[in-house]
Amino acid sequence: MTFNDRIFGVLMIVLAVAYGWAATQFPEPFGGAEAVGPDTFPKLLAVVLAISSLYLIVRPDPDNAWPWSRTGVELIIAVVVLIFYAMLLQPLGFIISTTLAVGTLCWRMGARPLNAYITGAVSAVVVYFLFSFALDLALPLGLLSFLEVN
Repeated sequence: MTFNDRIFGVLMIVLAVAYGWAATQFPEPFGGAEAVGPDTFPKLLAVVLAISSLYLIVRPDPDNAWPWSRTGVELIIAVVVLIFYAMLLQPLGFIISTTLAVGTLCWRMGARPLNAYITGAVSAVVVYFLFSFALDLALPLGLLSFLEVN
């Protein structure tokens, strides 16, 4: 039954279009347009989501039973973690919220808790520095704002 994949693909195309449109609504950064601005990554994600959705519509999985076992529960947990991540990004800051989200997801995938959260912390710091210094894009520091260099 390939009907489920096609419905999901159509819904994801609608989401990709809405997400891509929302990315074009960001205000122009102070100082004029930039090659890599706040809308670049969301637009890229919208394109990837649209292409993946088209693939689901054109070539659905012939055996696409929905995973209502442990896998389904893990998928629901992952979605909940990502929703909390989005809600906590501003108040806690990028580094803390990313550490918690990546650590929790790694732990749910079978890593030992200490290793999972170390992986989360290292990845959060590396990505923060890449965005801040290599791409010159500001990410929220939240509770760590006392570390901000002016």
